[in-house]
Parts: sequence; C-alpha cells; structure tokens
Amino acid sequence: MNHRPTPMPRFMRWRSNICQAPVFFAMTAICGTIALIVSLFDRSGRRQHGVARIWARISLLASWAPLRIVGAENLRKYPVAVYASNHTSYMDVPVLFSTLPFQFRILAKKELWRLPFIGWYLERSGQMPIDSANPSATRASLGDAVKTLRKGMPLFVFPEGRRTLSGDLNPFQSGAAYLALRAQVPLVPIALSGVYDLLPMHTHHFFPTQLTLHVGEPIETLGMTLRQLDELNQQLRSAIEAMLGAETKA
Repeated sequence: MNHRPTPMPRFMRWRSNICQAPVFFAMTAICGTIALIVSLFDRSGRRQHGVARIWARISLLASWAPLRIVGAENLRKYPVAVYASNHTSYMDVPVLFSTLPFQFRILAKKELWRLPFIGWYLERSGQMPIDSANPSATRASLGDAVKTLRKGMPLFVFPEGRRTLSGDLNPFQSGAAYLALRAQVPLVPIALSGVYDLLPMHTHHFFPTQLTLHVGEPIETLGMTLRQLDELNQQLRSAIEAMLGAETKA
C-alpha cells in the first residue's frame, strides 16, 4: 500500500535535519507553551484548539508535503459524530488538526500524556487518555467519551490503537464503533494516504510526498444496538479499506 523511498538521498537527509525537523520541533515547543498559557484563561478548549490548528498547519508546511482533501462535504453533514481513521504516522495528527473544520476531542494512548509540550496540550485541552493495560480505566474513559458526545462535542479515534509498521491496516479495535452506538451518533470513516511515506515509524526524516485525506460517507447508527458492534466495526474498516484502495489505483 505504501512504499518508503530507499535509500534516502543524502541531500534529503540534510534538508530534513537542518530545515524541516528543527521547525517542526520548535513549533511543537512554542505552540505547546502557548496552549498551556491559554488554558489558564479558557476552559472551553476553543482557543487551545486554535493554537493546535496553527501548529498543525506550520508543521505541514515544514514537511513540504502538499495535502489534498477528498469528500470534505462529509465533515459538515452532522454537528456531532465519531470520526475514525487509519493510523500511519506521527504526522497523522497535524494532518487532522489542519483539516477538520471544527473543535473536537481525541481519544489517544495514555503514554502520550508523558511527552513534554504535547502531553501538556493533551491534558489542558480536555483530550481523553486510553490506558489499554487497565480494562477498568478504559471502560471509564469510554464512558466519559460517550458523555462528551452527548454534550455535543465530536470525537476522533484511531481504531487500530497504534501506528502501522508496514503501512497496511492493523486489526481494528471496537472503541470507535462502541462510542457511536452508545451515543447514537454517526461514525465517519477517514482514510489517510501518503502520511506513512512522509514520516514512517522509527525514522526521523521527512520524505515529502503527496498527502490525501479522504472522508467517507457517514455511517448511520440511529436505532442500532450494541449487538451490532462487530458489524459496525467491520463496516468502518471496509469503508477505510475501500478509500485506501481507490487512492492506490488513482
């Protein structure tokens, strides 16, 4: 599905090390600090989300990777929904924050809360940690997430739970489908293409390439029950697979 350039030309490594990576890390530190300060005056998270969007857009500019959006109209069909995409790279988050045109909350691994600046933002902006090693904590987090949806805040979930090592889809966990069913809100599939190639796991270099964020038709859950959890989870995976397949053929 994805193919990392091998070997990386020396001039690209130098460009990444001298120009791109320093900008990315500097903006992460600067925007993380600003978001922390802003959080002292704004408990709604709106201004912090605005800071995150600025960080995301500058990060994408620093990566020198153009971004194309397909199906953007599907992002505005419902005021509240669960959005779910494949998880390919650390750059997935900048792509999403720069693209989704509304405030939302992310369910993410608890380990991210330990990172300087990023962890500060996650904590102070009301994002939701998932501790996969603690089932009772996971249930509590999902319960809080359902309450967030019912209060009118959209949620974003990576159903794979971790980044892909190869570029192919990992098995899907059922959290995104569960949240959509419990809150009776649509489940919106999103497929990210090119982001794995831009910054694969276990590398510190940017490989500038065309990025695509493909938004699929929302999957209605109204009237569905938890007995249909596996069915809905498979629908989500199939929709993302189909969009990724269309990108491969394009």
